[in-house]
Amino acid sequence: MTSRVLKTDQPAFLPMSMAEARALGIDRFDIILITGDAYVDHPSFGTALLGRVLQDAGFSVGVIAQPDWRSDADLQRLGTPRLFFSVSAGNVDSLVNAFTPNLKRRSSDVYSPGGRLLRPDRATLVYTDRVHALFPDTPVIIGGIEASLRRFAHYDYWSDSVRQSILADAPADLLVFGMGERQVVAIARRLAAGEAIASITDIPGTAHKLDLKIWRSMDHADYVVLPGYQEVKQDRHIYARAFAEHYREQDPIRGRSVAQPHPKTVIVQNPPAMPLTTDELDRVYELPYARAAHPSYTEPIPALEPVRFSVVSHRGCFGSCSFCALTHHQGRIIQSRSADSIVREVERMAAMPGFTGVVQDVGGPTANMYGIHCDQWESAGTCPDRRCIDCPALDRSHDEQVRLLRRLREIPGVKHVFIASGIRYDLIPPEDRDYLASICEHHVSGHLKVAPEHISERVCACMGKPSREVFDTFRERFEALQEGKTKRQYLVPYFISGHPGCRITDMIELAEYIRDTGLYTEQVQDFTPTPMSISTTIYHTGLDPFTLEEVYVPRDREKRIQRALIHYRDPKNYGLIREGLRAAGREDLIGSAWKCLIPARRRRR
Repeated sequence: MTSRVLKTDQPAFLPMSMAEARALGIDRFDIILITGDAYVDHPSFGTALLGRVLQDAGFSVGVIAQPDWRSDADLQRLGTPRLFFSVSAGNVDSLVNAFTPNLKRRSSDVYSPGGRLLRPDRATLVYTDRVHALFPDTPVIIGGIEASLRRFAHYDYWSDSVRQSILADAPADLLVFGMGERQVVAIARRLAAGEAIASITDIPGTAHKLDLKIWRSMDHADYVVLPGYQEVKQDRHIYARAFAEHYREQDPIRGRSVAQPHPKTVIVQNPPAMPLTTDELDRVYELPYARAAHPSYTEPIPALEPVRFSVVSHRGCFGSCSFCALTHHQGRIIQSRSADSIVREVERMAAMPGFTGVVQDVGGPTANMYGIHCDQWESAGTCPDRRCIDCPALDRSHDEQVRLLRRLREIPGVKHVFIASGIRYDLIPPEDRDYLASICEHHVSGHLKVAPEHISERVCACMGKPSREVFDTFRERFEALQEGKTKRQYLVPYFISGHPGCRITDMIELAEYIRDTGLYTEQVQDFTPTPMSISTTIYHTGLDPFTLEEVYVPRDREKRIQRALIHYRDPKNYGLIREGLRAAGREDLIGSAWKCLIPARRRRR
């Protein structure tokens, strides 16, 4: 990406019809973006962000949102692009979006107008198949969360099987993984210069297919060669080892190219793209987003309102939680915007219709990682043998975030600046008594989101989360700040049930902890094995991928019991809870005593 003076003459929305295109003087698009989401021109929506970046780079861009894949008309309505089609399932994996953790189909889709169900399962594959059939000579690039996290052979929870790389199944030319600004602009420029898509195989942050015969004739010294698809499919130990091997290469500085043979092709992943610099990140988020749904929609897009007046302050997360795949997508290196850029964005928001004075969120994957930096990241990347979150050399100062938030509060028209994306309590230095007080005073609307996820020592260790003692220390500090307040605030902790390593006894321990602390427990997630996380690998293999040690994995009815135990106050769960308590030999928690989780079953007269 290059830096230029920001344009002011860009249209309010990317065109979704040829009538809109002709009004802008466009007869043929350079690039057409196909997405499983409704088109919302907001930087939290990947299609809008990449579309604006490509437009800013000088390319004409059209959008086909949630096409009807059962007919040709929707996919043909913008014609044939000059350079390529881009296909994404949307902001969320289409199967995560369509099914609950218990594999029950959801009744609505927050990324669709009116919450209606408009996208197919495995949307990337479905759209790509249709586009390739209709436009066989036009390059097709796939990307987004669904493609990015399925770039190698992976366990698929919804079919309970190991599937090939999505690139081996899809008739696509390239796969863009991670945050794709650098990659899509580089692809567009090289195609515009006349280069054939088949020769564009060296862009960091992309994966491509290689003919088996060519692969066999090559020197593989420069590649990390993973066990092939058939091997990882048939042997859980090999699957776990393969995951650990490609996990270690997901760093833009020290990462190497990774190859995995499949029955009909070889999937080659180049090293991840370099993170955007502060200037580049500023530019991306200061493009002229309308922060609204395309005017063709007559129904609201539910996913827009919670983020409409929110601000992305940074990217990346070095927390390395086992159940999260951010290491494979945004990476561990924190990329922070400048405070000046964020101030300008909020000033523009404050002048927009509908702004009520509330900035809904200022953050990223973890709000208080803003501004945190390690000098080694730029020269050597992240350490291969340790987690940044545990590193004593990491500067944990929150001064930059505090200064930023203070400036945002002072902007005319801004009444409140909230942090809705949550904070890592284990990043707050024990000696820093002012930071938490400032956050509670100015940036918590009533509930502060935190994510201990569990309190059992062995489960926390399996999750890659800090111990119960760390959370207890934070909780006590938070509660001390509530003393004397006429309107107190509350912690909203996120907990996960059914995670690998967790037994019913661990969930009973968590339920008793909730009982004793009086914590609010609405935010509970039954563990869902999503592609390319450490926890999913453990769920599938029963092995820690880095040590190959056996790990207990709860399944089926036990997962339901574990989920019920967190919601022990709900009478609908009494049956499952009673079953779990008896199986664990904890009948002492059934009855009318103060410590009991559920009442005894009433005898019939």
